[in-house]
Amino acid sequence: MTRSERDLVTALRDELAAIDPSRPCDLLAEVDGLGPEPIGREVSMARLAHRLRRLGKAQAAGRTFDWSPAAEHCRGAWLRGRFLARGSLSLAGGRTHLEFVVSPDDAPVLAARLTEFGLPVSWRLRRGRGVVTSKNGEAVGTFLRRIGASGALLEVEARQVSRALRGELNRVLNAESANLQRAVSAAGRQLDAIDTLDADGRLSSQPYVVRLVADARRETPEASLAELAERLEIHRSAVQRALERLERLATVEHDAPAPARVALS
Repeated sequence: MTRSERDLVTALRDELAAIDPSRPCDLLAEVDGLGPEPIGREVSMARLAHRLRRLGKAQAAGRTFDWSPAAEHCRGAWLRGRFLARGSLSLAGGRTHLEFVVSPDDAPVLAARLTEFGLPVSWRLRRGRGVVTSKNGEAVGTFLRRIGASGALLEVEARQVSRALRGELNRVLNAESANLQRAVSAAGRQLDAIDTLDADGRLSSQPYVVRLVADARRETPEASLAELAERLEIHRSAVQRALERLERLATVEHDAPAPARVALS
């Protein structure tokens, strides 16, 4: 992941960490989601943990968070805390990878809650830890927006769109370049064929349309088949057949010269 991508992820986490839950139930949910030992090392995370726990102690009054009856905003607050405490996000190479590292027992529970919240995930055990992941960029974006990330996420999406557009532009340019190279190569072969047939006198014996196309190709070697057809006011297929005939005749002459005529006395 590049420095720019890391900065975007940091900005996104800072934006989430700066959210002050307005409802006591959301505050309780986010404190529970953070858990006892958040692993985030950002300064914003340290401030968030201290602020929420201080407020939570004052307002929770012995209450505990229960996912099943919780409202959507409470679930979003809990998942925001869980992402900040145990989640990581990678945007390397334009690919989105969201990951949570939790205890083995918590992994299936978290996976079920994320799926219920609208983020399909998978989970597995890795070196004794539970790992919950999602690589669906669109779903991850929706999830992050629902838990409060909007400003930084807009920048992430803008860069992804820009990268996709650059990729599509490069693909189009590469295709156009390849087409141009093929056209130049074909025009070169056609001009060589015309010169060969003209030199041995066979060009003059070709049908009128073939000679017309040959003259037009000589005058405009850079023209496409469509441009030649438009110039001569004939079908493109007729131009293509004429040029193919010229190449075929020149190739036959080059590969298998006609036998010398024997004069009869």
